[in-house]
Amino acid sequence: MGEFQPGGHSSGQSGLPGRRSLLAVAAGLVVTGLAACAQQPAAAPAQPPAAPAPGPASVSTPVMEAAGQHPVVPETRPAPPSKSQVMAEFSGRKPVEWGLAVTGVVSKTASTHAVLTFDACGGPQGSDCDQRLLKTLRKLNVPATLFVNGRWIKANPGLAADLAADPLFELGNHGFRHQPLSVSGRSAYGIPGTSNAGEVYDEIMGNQEVMERLCGKAPRFFRAGTAYYDDVAAAITNALGLVPVSFTVNGDGGATFPAPTVASEVGKIAAGQGSGHIVISHFNQPASGTAEGYARALPILLDRGVTFAPLGDTLPL
Repeated sequence: MGEFQPGGHSSGQSGLPGRRSLLAVAAGLVVTGLAACAQQPAAAPAQPPAAPAPGPASVSTPVMEAAGQHPVVPETRPAPPSKSQVMAEFSGRKPVEWGLAVTGVVSKTASTHAVLTFDACGGPQGSDCDQRLLKTLRKLNVPATLFVNGRWIKANPGLAADLAADPLFELGNHGFRHQPLSVSGRSAYGIPGTSNAGEVYDEIMGNQEVMERLCGKAPRFFRAGTAYYDDVAAAITNALGLVPVSFTVNGDGGATFPAPTVASEVGKIAAGQGSGHIVISHFNQPASGTAEGYARALPILLDRGVTFAPLGDTLPL
């Protein structure tokens, strides 16, 4: 696997919407990547929308709150703990692991399929969409899991709704501010991470409610900004009912690799014919070599018998 490249991410912590504006975005959807984002000076972040307090584990009927919005599917999983409960349980724990592969984080599946994951990290330089890449995936009928950040959804409400409605794609939670997930303020690639259990909760759940309204059900999978976690933050993610996800193959180096390198790195999964690999790349940098690299690699992989599936099909409940 190629060494992961920083790609100049941005913490994007200034000017973030509060709960009211984010929910307004979710209600107006029909009206309306670990990305190569330019670094910006850190600023006092806006408060993320508060996630709902724990309630019943299921509801009796779907809820449709706006025209064109997905109905909220009744949940069968237990309601997640509240912020206060997370802080009470995890605030005293000290992390001992930090990185891309720590205890509690999924980097590979037991499936015979390969999983393609693409991040959209949002922020000033990360809120575009690589339509050529999506067109290639659709043309070849290759499914993928798309991890979307709250800032990207806010910038692309209509497109986010279209992707949520496309059965070829599964959407995952890429956080509220695109922060590395830490309980001690660890940074990755110059991006400050969350600094305590409460901020870990906000980074995850600040985007979870918006995505639940967008998709009609709560996302099952979470990828931290930069895909860095400590073991306590990973445990919090699991406690909230999400699976923290990393990767085995770095397909585009934070959208910095040229097309031939992307094709070469993605092509490495052919040796095991998929064999549970999780590939990370980005779909928010159309000027990068990602789309061209995948256009070269995917036909060859398919010809060699590699099969693809979204995370939800390779990590069943």
